[in-house]
Amino acid sequence: MADLTLSSKNPSALKVDALVVGTCKTSDGLAVVADQLPTDLVHEIETLAPLLGVTGARDEVRKLPATGGVKASLLVLTGLGEREADGTFAPETLRRAAGAAVRDLAGTESVAVALPTATEADLVAVLEGSLLGAYAFTGFRTGDGVAKQQPVSSVEVVTSFARSARAKTAAERAKVLAAAVHGTRDLINTPPNVLFPAAFAEAAKTAVKELGTRAVKVTVLDERQLAAGGYGGIVGVGQGSARPPRLVKVAYTPSKATTRVALVGKGITFDTGGISIKPAAGMHAMTSDMSGAAAVLHTVVAAARLGLPVAVTGYLCLAENMPGGGATRPGDVLTMKSGKTVEITNTDAEGRLVMADGMALAVEDGTDVLIDIATLTGGQIVALGNRISGLMGDDDVVAAVKAAADDAGEQFWPMPMPEELRAGLKSNVADIVNSSADRGGHMLSAAVFLKEFTGETPWAHLDIAGPAFNEKAAFGYTPLGGTGVGVRTLLAYLESKVG
Repeated sequence: MADLTLSSKNPSALKVDALVVGTCKTSDGLAVVADQLPTDLVHEIETLAPLLGVTGARDEVRKLPATGGVKASLLVLTGLGEREADGTFAPETLRRAAGAAVRDLAGTESVAVALPTATEADLVAVLEGSLLGAYAFTGFRTGDGVAKQQPVSSVEVVTSFARSARAKTAAERAKVLAAAVHGTRDLINTPPNVLFPAAFAEAAKTAVKELGTRAVKVTVLDERQLAAGGYGGIVGVGQGSARPPRLVKVAYTPSKATTRVALVGKGITFDTGGISIKPAAGMHAMTSDMSGAAAVLHTVVAAARLGLPVAVTGYLCLAENMPGGGATRPGDVLTMKSGKTVEITNTDAEGRLVMADGMALAVEDGTDVLIDIATLTGGQIVALGNRISGLMGDDDVVAAVKAAADDAGEQFWPMPMPEELRAGLKSNVADIVNSSADRGGHMLSAAVFLKEFTGETPWAHLDIAGPAFNEKAAFGYTPLGGTGVGVRTLLAYLESKVG
């Protein structure tokens, strides 16, 4: 990850490879927006930029040769769009602009970011965006081109708050947050022949070992222990693969914890759909079907690094959904960890099966609140697209998670759970079916299914199917491939429980 420092120096005097400043749309055309940039330099850029077709639109990044008044080798203009009604820029706008510029500067050693930081929230956004944009996944590439894809090595954020204790604390938190998002992205981007359930479990052990604290404990249940423990959902989904399933519990238990939170993550390391096999088109992206488990793991790690006085236990429900000779069939009945029986009507509705076992264990262990996160349904993409995640569950928890998402700059949208959808999950031979025959409201009926395994525990469900994996084009601080969505929201939620 890029080194991050704060500076209160005149940005034009910084000897870096690239200096990033903001541009925005105005009624007169274009304005340069940057902290502590000399007036004559601002005027020069504002005169030159329109001649080069610079518009100041969001996600626009343009590189110009630095003028004589700038010691940086390169001047980078990153678009902020239009100002808010009060003349400011929303934190997420600043986060995306910083991330877009740093991401576009891959292969560059040192960058100074001089975007406006009028408030602490502005500074936090610029710090986070800069580090989130400094990411690349190159572990499986070879050749000379790898160097050009390496992320920026060091970022210097220019702000008048540089010497304040709060700014330094914000910078340290941004480092922890970015490391968690990057770690999540790395797991998602790792090929499924390398990251299978047992390998994921080892990755969890490694991540916790690197913390160097006894406050976090990892427990791994293998296929024999899962079968003996009655985890019919995880066992059933994983039995069609030569690579058996795992359930990993990552427990952070600080000595002065004031509340307990359980996070359950879907970890299907590859999803063929099983016997209800998926079409070939698009199956490649199913390497990302473990995004929820990856987000849970690194959220727990981040909470430990920050020393939050909240007890957080992550449950990683890991399996590979393959159509092997031992695979679960449509018509089979599985007995879940909770004792509830489930008739399988669609083996491609497997995520809710492994999640149900993890949620039942979380309830059994005891927790004050339960949050699950999963790339659960194609219905989420149909309803909300590829950038907005679905949010369902109990009203109080949903409201708190939505507030955390808004603070973190992630887009989650609350959705209903109509009572009538439960009728579509009735079975003639078991307590419930795993997939309704009515495809309408599929995201909602999946949440209704999960609700069956929450007991009396306050609960929220996050469906991140589309936003978890970016197949189209990089934007803002979001790269191609794994995005790490959910980590920032979950961490902000945990922080909201402090005190």
